Amino acid sequence: MNLYEIKINHDLINSVDWEMTPEEAIALHLEWGPLRSQKYYNSRDNDNETVYFIINTWNNPPNLTLVRRKGFDSEELGNFSLPKNLEREFMLETGRNKGVYAVDGKVRDWLKKELEV
Repeated sequence: MNLYEIKINHDLINSVDWEMTPEEAIALHLEWGPLRSQKYYNSRDNDNETVYFIINTWNNPPNLTLVRRKGFDSEELGNFSLPKNLEREFMLETGRNKGVYAVDGKVRDWLKKELEV
């Protein structure tokens, strides 16, 4: 799935949790830790679905991924490149460390603009 296909899929766009972090997704679906609010504790079950973006810096160049997680299952709905200027800035901000990061700041602003959210 590319960014345009995501943009025109209103159900998918409306299901994106822009505040979800990789850590919270694991806590929510695998029950490994605390969550940001009580409503998530009350919704933990195998039917609960979360859609969110991550940035994976284990790859070179890093990629932006749209993830759908339901119970123990995880599906990558699409992988995208960041614009070079955002990629450089993001890698500097993270100290060029390898990992999986939440989408926030300038990257989230750019992504929301691209998806017209």
